[in-house]
Amino acid sequence: QVQLVESGGGLVQTGDSLRLSCSVSGRAFVSFIVGWFRQAPGKARMFVGGINRSGANTNYADSVKGRFTISRDNAGNTVYLQMNNLKPEDTAVYYCAADSRYDTIRTTGFEFWGQGTQVTVSS
Repeated sequence: QVQLVESGGGLVQTGDSLRLSCSVSGRAFVSFIVGWFRQAPGKARMFVGGINRSGANTNYADSVKGRFTISRDNAGNTVYLQMNNLKPEDTAVYYCAADSRYDTIRTTGFEFWGQGTQVTVSS
């Protein structure tokens, strides 16, 4: 059974940085592409960014380009979301998701999901 566990969320101030982690277990980690999503109160879940199996390719939503960076440690079965220069509009529950069917970064339709971690950015 594939399990994803996010960690690293918290309360920070505008301009601060935070690093989220997503630990994946239950299947060979290198078989997954991984995406990060977020959902703010009252809004739909949106794609934040993703990384392919090797880590060579990443893709980001326009709203986070230049501020957020996704990386992966295939030996440690973990994907990271480094968030810099955080803004109040980044406040949301952040989810990681994994998919083993493709090596192209997707923005929807992931197979497996974590439970989410809250990120709150105060102004």
